[in-house]
Amino acid sequence: MSSEHYTPAVNPLPPVVVALVLFIMGIELAFTLGARGLMGGPSAVGWRLDALQHYAFSPDIFNWMIENGRWPFEHVIRFVTYPFVSGSFTQAVFVSVFVLAMGKMVAEVFGGFQMLIIFVLSGVGGALVYALLLSPQYPLVGGFPPVYGLIGAFTWLLWRKLSLVGENQSRAFSLIAVLMGIQLVFGLLFGGTSDWVADLGGFATGFGLSFFLAPGGWARIVGRIRRD
Repeated sequence: MSSEHYTPAVNPLPPVVVALVLFIMGIELAFTLGARGLMGGPSAVGWRLDALQHYAFSPDIFNWMIENGRWPFEHVIRFVTYPFVSGSFTQAVFVSVFVLAMGKMVAEVFGGFQMLIIFVLSGVGGALVYALLLSPQYPLVGGFPPVYGLIGAFTWLLWRKLSLVGENQSRAFSLIAVLMGIQLVFGLLFGGTSDWVADLGGFATGFGLSFFLAPGGWARIVGRIRRD
């Protein structure tokens, strides 16, 4: 029996979130199946390595572009492509889970297009912070910096909500504090790279973009400028 008033038990995922996850996992499945010889023939074994060489964000290449004042498209595009090249199947799964969770909440409030802008530009922001603040020896791969951008947008939503009800807005940053704490503990126990700097850069980018991309955000900024 059908009803025009039927409400699904689970809210459907925004299409942009589904598309992002399918794209990330589709690439990863191709790498994984190719490495196991299940698709693509003998050359597929090196698909991941080839993708890392051509699409990962390289601080060395970035520094070369700055020093020489040259910005070839095949290198500039690395700012956008590196989140879709995961270092492992596990990394791709974790990124996809966060995109499903955080992307859904952000897209439902901000809109799908705005959510995609936050995802892409947070990846760019994370890469810039990674290259400018450090002298890293390793390229940047995987979708955690843009995922942290979505976490930044979600934090902004909590921050605004706490402001409207007159509560302590610092509580909105509890999630990022916990995540950074977990990364610190894992780094101390098992060692690791400085990728967390890119994650933090992605978070800051996503949080900052929310002032402009949230519903009515630009109007609020313009209104405040006029009042000042």
